[in-house]
Amino acid sequence: MLLYWIGIKIYELIVRLAVPFNSKARLMIEGRKKLFSTMEEKISSEEKIVWFHAASLGEFEQGRPVMEAVKRKYPNSKILLTFFSPSGYEVRKNYKGADYIFYLPFDGAFNAKKFVDVVKPKLVFFIKYEYWYYYLKELKRANVPTYIISAIYRKEQMFFKWYGGFWKKMLTYYDTIFIQNKESVPLLEKLGIKNFVIAGDTRFDRVHDIASSTQTLPLISKFVDNKFSVVCGSTWAKDEENITKYIKEKGSELKWIIAPHEIHKSHIENIVKKLEGKVVLYTEATENNIANANVLIIDCIGVLSSVYQYGNISYIGGGFGRGIHNTLEAATFGLSVVFGPNYKKFKEAVELIEEGAAFTYNEYVELEKIFDRLIDDDIYMRDRGERAANYVTLNIGATNTILRKCTVLS
Repeated sequence: MLLYWIGIKIYELIVRLAVPFNSKARLMIEGRKKLFSTMEEKISSEEKIVWFHAASLGEFEQGRPVMEAVKRKYPNSKILLTFFSPSGYEVRKNYKGADYIFYLPFDGAFNAKKFVDVVKPKLVFFIKYEYWYYYLKELKRANVPTYIISAIYRKEQMFFKWYGGFWKKMLTYYDTIFIQNKESVPLLEKLGIKNFVIAGDTRFDRVHDIASSTQTLPLISKFVDNKFSVVCGSTWAKDEENITKYIKEKGSELKWIIAPHEIHKSHIENIVKKLEGKVVLYTEATENNIANANVLIIDCIGVLSSVYQYGNISYIGGGFGRGIHNTLEAATFGLSVVFGPNYKKFKEAVELIEEGAAFTYNEYVELEKIFDRLIDDDIYMRDRGERAANYVTLNIGATNTILRKCTVLS
C-alpha cells in the first residue's frame, strides 16, 4: 500500500511539474481546481446519485449503455460521471446523459473520503480497468454497492503476479465484477475471487443502439452515390500510407472515406498530399463539390459511427501502433473489417477473425490481396459482412445482465 501511495504522489507531482509544458497536464490540474466546492454547490444531499467512473473516452463508451439504462429504469436518479483523463472529460463534458460531470480527484485517503461524503452515491460503477484503492476502500467502508463492468483479465496483469496481493485485495472490494469473457474465470478462481458474473461486453449494446437509431448524413450519401465505398476509421500514419497507396494503384474508381484519428490541420494536409485524385474535406463539402470526388476526409469528430452505414467494407486504424480502435461500430452495420497486426488484446477483433468477418495483415501486399478479394467478389464481400453483423447481434445483452444483478435503487 505504501508503494501505491508513493506512486500516486509521484505521478501527481510529475503532472503538476509538466503543466507549463504540456496541455494535457494543464487540463488535468485546472479541471481539478476547486472541485470539491463546485461539487458541494451543485449536488444536493437529497439526490439519489448513481456514480459512473471512466478513465477516458473508450471506457465511457463501454459504460454509456448502462448509464442510459439506469436513467431509463430509475428516472428519479441522478447520474454522476467522472473521468480521470482530459481526453475523456474534454470530449464528453457536455454529455446530456449525465446530470453531473467532473474530473476524479487524485486517489488518496482524504480525497476519497471527501468525495464519497459529498456525493453520497447509492450505486457505483467503475468501467473496465479502474482500480483506485482509496476510493474502493472508502466505498466499502460506507457500504455503497460498487461494481466494475466490462472487466477483462489476462495473466500478465499485476493481480496474478507473486507480488500482486495488494491488487488482489482491491478485487474483493467490488460487490460484483462483471467480466467480458470466460477466459477471465480461471484467473479469478485461482485467486479465490468468487464475486464475478460473465456478462459480456456492453459495447455490443452500444453499437447495436447506434445502428438502430443512426443519424442520416445527406452529404455522405451524395458522395457515395450508390457506388462501392470503403470506410477507413480512426487511421494513423502507417494505415494511411497503405490505404493511399492502394487508392492510387487500384482504387481510384471507388469511393473512399477516411476518418483520421488525428484531425489537426497539418495531418489532414499530409493525407491530401499523398492522394492523387479528387479529395474533399467533410467540413468543406457541398453538394456541388462532393459528388465528383473519390476521397472524402472526415476532418471533424462525432460522425464516424454513423458514417459506417454508407460503406461496403471497412478498415480500422491503430493496428500498427498501440492497438486497433473500435471494430464493432463497423461490424454492426454489416461491414467486414480489415486492420493491422496489433489486435490480439482485443477480444472482439480475435473473434471477428475467427468468424471470418475480419482480416489482418502485416505488409502492404497482404492488404492488397484482402482488398482485391472483397472488392472484386460481391458474394464473398456480402457473406463476410453478414458474419460481422451476426456476431454483434449474438453478443448483445450485457447491459440487461448487469442491471438484473445490481442492487435496486430504493
